[in-house]
Amino acid sequence: MQINRLPALSDNYIFLLHDPELKIAAVVDPAEADPVLQRLTELEATLVAIFNTHHHSDHVGGNAKLLRRFPEAIVYGGAEDRGRIPGQKMFLQEGDRVSFGDREADVLFVPGHTSGHIAYYFPSAQAGESGDLFCGDTLFAGGCGRLFEGTPTQMVDSLSKLRLLPDNTRVWCAHEYTLKNLQFALTVDNQNSDLQGRFQDVTHLRQQLKSTVPSVLGVEKKTNPFLRWDQPALQLATKSQEPVQTFARLRGMKDRF
Repeated sequence: MQINRLPALSDNYIFLLHDPELKIAAVVDPAEADPVLQRLTELEATLVAIFNTHHHSDHVGGNAKLLRRFPEAIVYGGAEDRGRIPGQKMFLQEGDRVSFGDREADVLFVPGHTSGHIAYYFPSAQAGESGDLFCGDTLFAGGCGRLFEGTPTQMVDSLSKLRLLPDNTRVWCAHEYTLKNLQFALTVDNQNSDLQGRFQDVTHLRQQLKSTVPSVLGVEKKTNPFLRWDQPALQLATKSQEPVQTFARLRGMKDRF
């Protein structure tokens, strides 16, 4: 399975999954249709599936136009998003599996950013290879999504679930927010040498207008404050040792950053 990263809107990423042998493709969170249609033409591939993580318009905005071009494509989304995702035909819950080509993904229910948010995790196809996590707006490189519909408790539970995945998992998050996320992270975890080094690397990448996505989950565990609520430095910054309260205070600080 080849993964094409397509920039969209101002800072979104669309991910096009391609099976060159079968000449089929699937798309994750098409913010708009035109970049997807252009790449499908270049690849001479047929779109067979749309994998939506949640209902926000910058994740489903391309669904309708893509379905007009590929009416047989199946739209997947969370069961809790029924009626909110254009063209949705499959209503997924925790523990379900979806397939694309010769790969299968586990469906993870990860509410917090929205009440119906899901993620798709494709385990590694062979020993030693990296798995792929398509997490929408739940986990970002260096950050996490705002809590628009969910609670801090839900988000901690969701991020805890993602934190259990293998360290070499590639994190395909849906926005290029990394530099600002790390700028905030340094305000609450400034003695973290891994974070300091990552900030320098990301600054260099963005100066060259290069993408910081995908990230790697092991790096996130060392540098992303929203996966580190149980670390003393973050507890000190938030004046709390209770996990949900620590996370909630971090999220509030980031919202005001």
